[in-house]
Amino acid sequence: MTPVLDVTWQSQLADFSLSERDADLLSLLEAEGLATFSFDGLKRRTGLHPETLSRILARLEEEGIIRKEREGYSVNPKITQLKLQPSRKEAPSTPLMQTYLPSDLLTQQLILQLRGKWFGMLRWLGISETSQGVTLKWITEDGGIQISANIAGSALNIDAKFLTNNNLNLALKASYQLMSLIGKVCISSQTASTAAARHVSYFGGGHYLT
Repeated sequence: MTPVLDVTWQSQLADFSLSERDADLLSLLEAEGLATFSFDGLKRRTGLHPETLSRILARLEEEGIIRKEREGYSVNPKITQLKLQPSRKEAPSTPLMQTYLPSDLLTQQLILQLRGKWFGMLRWLGISETSQGVTLKWITEDGGIQISANIAGSALNIDAKFLTNNNLNLALKASYQLMSLIGKVCISSQTASTAAARHVSYFGGGHYLT
């Protein structure tokens, strides 16, 4: 899969001492594999007060670990060199849905359509990318459930992490809201492709065809 993230860094990570809160936040970013994330999503994910989170992110930005951008924050890939302790608040993933995307759907187009979107009860958290695929992550408005959609080729897997809310029905409703949005993107993509095909003009058999 062609990378969709621009995480090129020119600077090296500085040596510095981590506070407990700094370390906890960095452990979470690494555990989730987040390459980019939103402030609002991370605030809900951590439960930190906005001012507290702002101060932590400002320190991490000053040290070259994260970078503030127009649509949120990006994470220096060298975060893995910090040898952080595993996140103490890490929750296991619960599979919710497994399906396949249409073979003619451009996955990068789908990712761009989903990335950064707020809808229903879900708020955008961030995105991670590995050689196996791309994972888009959302968090419920109350910060209780995290919903992730992993796209690997044409395979789509949606799972949940129950952070402070163990309501499976709520997680399933959120996943169906996500699938509804994915379905709309798939349908609009197919409609656009069909319309484009109908307007293709070519010369054949000595006649101009449309």
